[in-house]
Amino acid sequence: MIAVHVRVSGRVQGVYYRAFTRDRALALGIKGWVRNVPGGGVEAFLEGERKQVGELLKAMKSGPTGAIVLGMELSELEGKGYEDFEIEY
Repeated sequence: MIAVHVRVSGRVQGVYYRAFTRDRALALGIKGWVRNVPGGGVEAFLEGERKQVGELLKAMKSGPTGAIVLGMELSELEGKGYEDFEIEY
């Protein structure tokens, strides 16, 4: 199990990016959250098996149709034991 905090920059608000991330996370069995941040980015906390987290990060680099991902900043953290994956507001 690993836990990663990721900040995504680019055109990722208003293009279904958070729901896209949540749907992929749930399909991969990843726990955590995703939310918009002031200034137009998105951040997420991902907990899961290394392979599945890697697959989600790869999907997040592309994003849904209409998204333009310009950058991703990653930091590995300690897990928090989330039970589900949610969009935070």
